[in-house]
Amino acid sequence: MINLKSHDDDKITGAQIRAARALIRWSAKELALAAGVGVATISRAEVEAGRTTLTAANLKAIKSALESAGVEFIAQNGGGAGVRFKKPS
Repeated sequence: MINLKSHDDDKITGAQIRAARALIRWSAKELALAAGVGVATISRAEVEAGRTTLTAANLKAIKSALESAGVEFIAQNGGGAGVRFKKPS
């Protein structure tokens, strides 16, 4: 299956990162290790209001680590951006 999401769909907010980490009960250090980034990068992303200003590579690594742990990111679609557990396959 080909994913045809726009580049903008890959953007997530600091609040979504905080919420996703809380959902799976990971510390900032655990997320940093899973994503291959520094703890300071996680902290910087989480304190930002709105969309993060992380590099595309760091944002992709964080998002991928959280998705691999079972988190699904919900886009801003009138109801507000958020996170939830993915449905089991």
